Amino acid sequence: MIAAGPGKKDEPVTVKTGDTVLYGKYAGTEIQIEGQDYLIMRESDILAIV
Repeated sequence: MIAAGPGKKDEPVTVKTGDTVLYGKYAGTEIQIEGQDYLIMRESDILAIV
């Protein structure tokens, strides 16, 4: 995990920067910034924090 936002007003984020996460094969949106690949996803797409 590179970064995590603050979450929603009633639902704070439980995942933290540096956590290793497991997610489904088709979860998130792949983007590329300055040649680096990133995957943006909702916390609900995360299956487990390892």
